[in-house]
Amino acid sequence: MQTSSSARADLRVVTNQAPPLAGHNVVTSDAALTEGVLRHGDQQVLDSLVGLGAEAGSADAREHGQLANEHHPELTPYDRYGNRIDEVAFHPSWHWLMERAVGHGLAATPWEEQAAGDRHAHLRRAAGFMAWSHTEPGHGCPISMTYAAVPALRADDAIAQQWTPLLASRHYDPGVRSPSQKLGALAGMGMTEKQGGSDVRANVTQARPAGGDGTYTLHGHKWFTSAPMNDVFLVLAQTDAGVTCFVVPRVLPDGTRNQLDVVRLKDKLGNRSNASSELEMDGTVAVRLGDEGRGVRTIIEMVAATRLDCVLGSASLMRRAVSEASWHVTHRSAFGSRLVDKPLMQNVVADLAVESEAATALALRLASAVDALDDPHEAALRRIALPLAKFWVCKRTPTMVAEALECLGGNGYVEESVLPLLYREAPLNSVWEGSGNVNALDVLRALTREPATLDAWITEVGLARGGDHRLDRAVEDTLALIGSLMGEPEGMERNARRLASRMAAVLQGSLLVRHAPAEVADLFCASRLSPTYDGVLGTLEGGDLRAVVDRTTPTL
Repeated sequence: MQTSSSARADLRVVTNQAPPLAGHNVVTSDAALTEGVLRHGDQQVLDSLVGLGAEAGSADAREHGQLANEHHPELTPYDRYGNRIDEVAFHPSWHWLMERAVGHGLAATPWEEQAAGDRHAHLRRAAGFMAWSHTEPGHGCPISMTYAAVPALRADDAIAQQWTPLLASRHYDPGVRSPSQKLGALAGMGMTEKQGGSDVRANVTQARPAGGDGTYTLHGHKWFTSAPMNDVFLVLAQTDAGVTCFVVPRVLPDGTRNQLDVVRLKDKLGNRSNASSELEMDGTVAVRLGDEGRGVRTIIEMVAATRLDCVLGSASLMRRAVSEASWHVTHRSAFGSRLVDKPLMQNVVADLAVESEAATALALRLASAVDALDDPHEAALRRIALPLAKFWVCKRTPTMVAEALECLGGNGYVEESVLPLLYREAPLNSVWEGSGNVNALDVLRALTREPATLDAWITEVGLARGGDHRLDRAVEDTLALIGSLMGEPEGMERNARRLASRMAAVLQGSLLVRHAPAEVADLFCASRLSPTYDGVLGTLEGGDLRAVVDRTTPTL
């Protein structure tokens, strides 16, 4: 008979729990990512990411990601003497994450590397961004905006030369100081206002000329400005000529603080680490970027780059979620055997893996297109595929993450598992930089105003012609749908989501048929390209499901 002390000891013995998923290399354990990097880049690019992958998968990184979200940023409007300072304090773990993200070249570094002749700078950065985002999604926002600011700043050579070296620096240098005193800088963006949202032409913030040198003062508000502690912001405001883009420094050249009043920090659904804010401006100094009245056209380059990061971020959320799910079911037993050996669970995890691999393949294909800026086909493909991917991949993420969470059961419902954070974060990229409707309508805009974009899509998906009869049929059906809707504006808009979904899935199918293992491509085409596919995960038929699960399960 057991003594009470030995019984208590037995209660403390943990059995049938998956060990922590920590200590793995996020890059080298991701077959879809590594194969994509080699496909569009080379071994040297992949080798340059191995150190990042090891750090991203470490126990330290996981802990810092949790701490950054447990200890929220705090706004201090005034200092002890009553001076308006509008500073936001972050937990040390936020700075730990930011320092490494910048140090790994995930901010604006690729633009200067590309200018110096690096043919894979954006691919390297995209793969690194996806891998590093496994640590924590919130700090990716200022990193992404800093990356995206550079192509917009190129509307003015002098402004670009002033800011690009700092934004492209690998030095993380926080603090409110003059840019001349900093080793690196971060950028933000202020487009939307409370009365307009995505309809930025309804903005009411006014820009008033303050001299003949392109300097203005801004008077109004911005409803969402992430990372208000960044060093420079691209902001839209109205002039007599219409919506215009402006560069707003946090600190003026003479060292005084620009007037940027942080009204409050937003209480968001997803991550808590990043400080999304509401700003008011009254006399805020700004420098015009581009021509008056051409603000949307000027800032659209930044929007395009941040849309790419929405796709990369969502693909990363998918991969982190399926990694946690596949790791759990491989180590957890129920009803007499491991979960991974149960046919239905195997079906679910394999389906998650297929969804994740399709998203990764499309995200890396888009990144490679940024590396080929002077190629007309790549430019046209980027124009149509960015809103397609932004719509489809980001829209699929919440469903996919929810299913991954369910694989862990109750274990997935507690914060320590990280699945709740991923689940709350999953809808973000569908909202940021244009909702699903905005991106679906942008697809229509490209199709009707830029015929070369449809030609680029047809050429790209045509590279897989004959590789799978279901893909061939889906291409024909999608082209028939486009033809039936052309010339019928109301019907085309009403069916914009349907069209974007089909075009995106066909593009993913083409990439998988050409490049993925046969079992992955077969399962994708049999499900996603079927006319009767209802989107329910875990309903795959046929195929080597176990091979797909094993392919996606991380190894230590």
